[in-house]
Amino acid sequence: MFTSLRSKWKSAAALLACATALGAMLSGCGTAKTPAPTNDTAQKQPAAAAVSELTINHAMGSSKVPAEPKRIVVLTNEGTEALLALGFKPVGAVKSWSGNPWYDHLKKDLESVEVVGDENQPNLEAIAKLKPDLILGNKLRQEKVYTQLAAIAPTVFSERLQSDWQKNFRVYAEAVNKKAEGEQLLQQYDKRIADMKAKAGEKLNTKVSLVRFIPGKARLYMKDTFAGLALSKIGFQRPAVQDKNEFAAEINKERLPDMDGDILFYYVWDNDKKEASAVEKDWTSDPLWKNLNVVKNNKVIKVNDDIWNSSGGIIAANKLLDEVEQYLLK
Repeated sequence: MFTSLRSKWKSAAALLACATALGAMLSGCGTAKTPAPTNDTAQKQPAAAAVSELTINHAMGSSKVPAEPKRIVVLTNEGTEALLALGFKPVGAVKSWSGNPWYDHLKKDLESVEVVGDENQPNLEAIAKLKPDLILGNKLRQEKVYTQLAAIAPTVFSERLQSDWQKNFRVYAEAVNKKAEGEQLLQQYDKRIADMKAKAGEKLNTKVSLVRFIPGKARLYMKDTFAGLALSKIGFQRPAVQDKNEFAAEINKERLPDMDGDILFYYVWDNDKKEASAVEKDWTSDPLWKNLNVVKNNKVIKVNDDIWNSSGGIIAANKLLDEVEQYLLK
């Protein structure tokens, strides 16, 4: 009897198992799933084509340039600073206006870079030997040789050299396909300006005088200069005679009192004959100089011409802010 029952149970269990299996098979047929993609499947998907060149509109028209330039020649001092700030080391650059051949604040970053003349007279033969894939220059300085430069490599020019260096910086950043990175650097600079303005408070009432000595000449520097624009953006005041949207005024000693202010920064650009140093010595030993209130108050500071005027790029701009903070905000 027990044997018979066990036999029936086994038969029933077997039938149930078969029915369950059959149901699963039928269910699977109705809801078949797409298998998850494997690495092999993913590899078969077409990759987006890499952009090999860009079209850049600039002061001389438009140029097709490599999206990833490797051998850049730069023909302005400010352009050299732009490249360095964006992470590029040029294969060739025009020499600095002072230094041998580079400004002191750039010489470590420009080791092994070939000199290709100066801004006013780039050496076309030296440029061609470097086999550049991109040339950056300036219409004001090199318009006459643009055609020759463009025959060597794709060439992009900024419009002119100006106190508002940020405009040219954007041209160079776009030309090397670093537009976003360039904007980030400019935002950081603008934030520094805003922070300094907020920190200055009543010190913004300080009247800041800017003077430059060059061979045979003395100049008052106005608001439309590299240093003058930075001071204006922060919000510092200028002596009345210097509070103009102009570049500079050459003066004689009769106008020496126009140099006066609450604080005076002066800088010297010299030549091999040290003619500017002679002008500096002559003017700063004059009785009219010694009678200036700013001199009597011991508020005259000699600063580096490379930083305050000549270099004109983003690295110098930030170093200038360092010194403005040091001398005016502390």
